[in-house]
Amino acid sequence: MKDLKSIRAFAFDIDGVATDGTLLCMPDGDFLRMYDAKDGFAIRMAAMNGYPVSVITGGSSESIRKRMTASGVKPEDVFLHCRNKMEEFHQFCQRYNLDPKEVMYFGDDVPDIEVLQACGCGVCPDDAVEEVQAVADWVTDAPGGKGCLREAIEKTLRKQGRWIFDPVVYKKQF
Repeated sequence: MKDLKSIRAFAFDIDGVATDGTLLCMPDGDFLRMYDAKDGFAIRMAAMNGYPVSVITGGSSESIRKRMTASGVKPEDVFLHCRNKMEEFHQFCQRYNLDPKEVMYFGDDVPDIEVLQACGCGVCPDDAVEEVQAVADWVTDAPGGKGCLREAIEKTLRKQGRWIFDPVVYKKQF
């Protein structure tokens, strides 16, 4: 595993990472997704402690943006309908003056491979496709949508001494 002390930001895919990948299609064409509350809390802890956080997903539902902004991701850092994730990854890095090697990226499928290889620490859930597991720096013990974000974000923040919960700040931000 890479040195977690150099990580300054987090970025991740949605389907298969923040969710288990199951999509329930609604009559209006939107999809319902289920998110793990502990993953959401880890995203909030990262945001609350000053880490830029981004979503880079092929999904295009506005419900993704609503869920992620409620978790502390800035609206401009939620990239939907991505077909070349490197473009959005570079936009995110440029916005925060980040070297790609300072970003931990989570992905689970073939469209994530290029970003997983370009970032500082590529993470995938334990149920990611074989090609992704082969290039990831870290395969979590948890599957997608069941704590993989929490596992890696919490471990990174703890390693840096920044897994700090301040209820006053939490109430103000969330």
